[in-house]
Amino acid sequence: MCGRYTLAHSTEDILARFRVRDLELPIAARYNIAPSNWVPIIIANQLEGGRRIEAARWGFIAAWSRDAKPMINARSESIAVKPFFRTAFRARRCIVPADSFYEWTGDGKARKPWRVHLKDKSLMGFAGLFEDWSSLDGDEIRTCAIITVPANRVMAQFHDRMPAIIPQHLEGRWLDPTNKNLAELESILKPYPDDQIVCHRVSTQVNGTAIDGRQLIAPIDPLQEQADEEAHSLAAKEIARQLKDAGNKPATKSKKEKPQYSGQLSLFDQFPQ
Repeated sequence: MCGRYTLAHSTEDILARFRVRDLELPIAARYNIAPSNWVPIIIANQLEGGRRIEAARWGFIAAWSRDAKPMINARSESIAVKPFFRTAFRARRCIVPADSFYEWTGDGKARKPWRVHLKDKSLMGFAGLFEDWSSLDGDEIRTCAIITVPANRVMAQFHDRMPAIIPQHLEGRWLDPTNKNLAELESILKPYPDDQIVCHRVSTQVNGTAIDGRQLIAPIDPLQEQADEEAHSLAAKEIARQLKDAGNKPATKSKKEKPQYSGQLSLFDQFPQ
């Protein structure tokens, strides 16, 4: 599957790589794009020709649906026949530009993120679908999904699915809204070659969606990370032990000094002992 990705190349690089003429939104560097975020998608400009970049919310909803759960991914094997996606597959295909995506190993607190990118660190285009959906309030929202295919050997260590990365020379055929050859379109959706993809461990800060910065894609040494985690765990245990020991010490009673007797009695004085 694909549940988090990055797009950090410059706007100029994106426009040049995907041969886009029209830009409908500013593109800022993003290192932790998550479901429900607004993302740039590339579509065919049917009125003037060429391509344009527009915004869509990541989480596809079919136009006719009123209460369906947004789908961030669509399986390549079923998009031609599944009612939720088949109309968009025939007429509303897009490319989701990216320069890497994240996958995880482990579960729970042991979940470790990995960054996956092309070997030459260039931009890539995920195959996508888009749809204009109207909410109950009457607001029209453009939504999108990223198509997934079976994982190649590199990706199989993380998951049995991976995003469909379109070879650059086939991007035009994918975007062409007049292309109704479903067999040809399905043939474009294949696992990307193993030898063109690399991956490395990154910070667990990626596990959440609140942080978005360049530090998220920096490679880390898993062995050093493990050593740091063990040192942190030992330090936490030592602090806990010290606090426990401090709590178990018996409290010392302070001696109460007796008042000195002046030889004269008062209603507020204790009698001398």
